[in-house]
Amino acid sequence: MHGFYAGLERIFELIAIHVDGFRPAGENWHQTLLIRMATEQPSVRPAVISESLHEQLNEYRGFRHVVRNVYSFEFESAKIQKMVVQLPSVYNQVRNELEAFTVFLEQRA
Repeated sequence: MHGFYAGLERIFELIAIHVDGFRPAGENWHQTLLIRMATEQPSVRPAVISESLHEQLNEYRGFRHVVRNVYSFEFESAKIQKMVVQLPSVYNQVRNELEAFTVFLEQRA
């Protein structure tokens, strides 16, 4: 799950840099980046992901943060189990929404 979100965050960083023209900075840049991806940037691009996907991915962002910054004894096993079960569905939704965003990029090119 850590690798899934880390890879997705890298895609979002590339979109922020190459499409939006900048990558969020500061202490909470990970949260800001995810919020930006769920927000239309007028005259630049539509939202990359839906609000519902943003909410789901925010849980994976939080998990990534815990893995990198907190000891494993602080994991909530019930929450992790739920995220593991949902991962295939979330992955499919991510794939579909990113494919739709690529259509926008191709039309813009």
